[in-house]
Amino acid sequence: MEASRFLFYSNEINHQDDWSAADFRKEVQANGDLGDRMKAAFSTAFENHDQVLIIGSDCASLTTEIVETGFSALEQHDFVLGPAMDGGYYLLGMKQYTPELFEAMPWSTETVGQITRDRIKGMGKTCFLLPELSDIDFEEDWEKWGWEV
Repeated sequence: MEASRFLFYSNEINHQDDWSAADFRKEVQANGDLGDRMKAAFSTAFENHDQVLIIGSDCASLTTEIVETGFSALEQHDFVLGPAMDGGYYLLGMKQYTPELFEAMPWSTETVGQITRDRIKGMGKTCFLLPELSDIDFEEDWEKWGWEV
């Protein structure tokens, strides 16, 4: 599957990292809370694309197949959501830029995923749910995968 890939850094772009500039368009995240940063990332990606998935960097069990399923689901649905076991989500996809989805969201709580689904439903839009996966929020989550801290 062919897709443009963007990599958003928190403060500055590390040109010496493992992510090839030939494979990724590298950007610095916008200021603000998580919603502001995701809103800006979606806006940037929608400048030249009609389907966009945003993926968190803290989901060790995310696979290429899940990402491909997300893109495929956007052919039939308005949104796609990859729910995380903690109540948030590891992936959000949309085929139309919808910044209001991020407004006044209680980020980093167990209600983010449900509120997002409720907002999508309230807009009269459809949402495809991907498999629920665990993300990495704490040292214990990291160690669960057998990785050293």
